[in-house]
Amino acid sequence: MKISTDKSKEYQAVVQERMPKSKVFSQLVRAFLVGGLICCVGEGVRQIAQTYLSMDEKGVSAFVSIVMIFLGSLLTGLGVYDKLGKFAGAGSVVPITGFANSIVAPAMEHKVEGYVLGVGAKLFSIAGPVLVYGTIASMIVGIIALIVE
Repeated sequence: MKISTDKSKEYQAVVQERMPKSKVFSQLVRAFLVGGLICCVGEGVRQIAQTYLSMDEKGVSAFVSIVMIFLGSLLTGLGVYDKLGKFAGAGSVVPITGFANSIVAPAMEHKVEGYVLGVGAKLFSIAGPVLVYGTIASMIVGIIALIVE
């Protein structure tokens, strides 16, 4: 059974009429502000590590990563990061805290299934594929760079 072109056009018109309008500009501003705020917190942690803890550059990098992952995990556990994500969209996903959220959130959701089959099995359900394909892509780029040189 083939749908007539007129019916298809009518349907598309109804869909366009009822579809919620996108607020792209305000979404961009919120993502920029929240992502920037997260990065400013990271920069503050870096300044503390350099100034008060007298760490070298490698130590500072590790310290900042650890603190930001901890903060992202803590805020996810407290339910704050989900609210932040709804408000900021991609602005909360891009920094390292978004990675922590992508690991902790599915694990918390499946905690009722137990620590092994719930938390352990679901821990990398979102971040796992990203890590796998990111690793494969970096290996391919590395091989291409080796061949080109």
